[in-house]
Amino acid sequence: MIAVVVLTHNRVHLLRQCVEKVLARASELTTEIVIWNNGSTDGTAAYLDSLDDPRIRVVQHPDNIGQNAYAEAFRLTTAPYMLELDDDMIDAPPEWDRSLLDAFERLPQVGFLAANLVDNPHDQAAKVMYHERPHLYSTVVENGVTLVRGPVGGGCALTSRELHDRVGGFRQQRSEVFWLEDEAYIADIEKLGYSAAYLKDVQLLHAGGSYYAPESAPKHEYWHRYWTREIRKNSVKRLLLRIPFVRPLNDRYGWFHVSDAPKL
Repeated sequence: MIAVVVLTHNRVHLLRQCVEKVLARASELTTEIVIWNNGSTDGTAAYLDSLDDPRIRVVQHPDNIGQNAYAEAFRLTTAPYMLELDDDMIDAPPEWDRSLLDAFERLPQVGFLAANLVDNPHDQAAKVMYHERPHLYSTVVENGVTLVRGPVGGGCALTSRELHDRVGGFRQQRSEVFWLEDEAYIADIEKLGYSAAYLKDVQLLHAGGSYYAPESAPKHEYWHRYWTREIRKNSVKRLLLRIPFVRPLNDRYGWFHVSDAPKL
């Protein structure tokens, strides 16, 4: 009923925990698991070859095609529900997949339902959610399901194959290894009137950031380009806000905001 895809690259110490503490705790509703090795050189291939779970299909790809592998891997599956799972999700409650699917089926307008994150001080995504930008998130109850609304990531997120096919699947950017394919997918389903949310009470432990593993070169380059653009945009926005009538009108209509860009 659920097809899970995990992409991995040179993080066998995290992948092992993902397999043993997340995938192993999935219910019988998870019928297909594809683990796509993006050209790892750290022992990942040997570890994957040692797995004997009959649900797991391993793809040993010679190159690192990054997030583009989601589209390729999901083409190998047939289950009616599809779940992205990051290899740095390292702990989960029993039958976390069942909880996600039960909630998803009660939320007809939610097209991308993610597991919530444990408040882990070492994880970059959790730090943003709970400490750096908590004002961006709110708890709501919809159809008896408690959700967290705000910017949603695809660390462990469920969608339907029907909706996936309607929007043309997960996008690919062959010029990029790391990029935000989950953000692109959410933008696509929003055009059809669907939304994304976190399931508040299903929390997984995410091990993102340099505390757990070195940042890959493609990821570092992506974020450097991203924040360089944001800093330039902020400069223009601050100039506009110096115009006397712009600030009050912007406060009223919310045309733009100055982002919290780091110093590069």
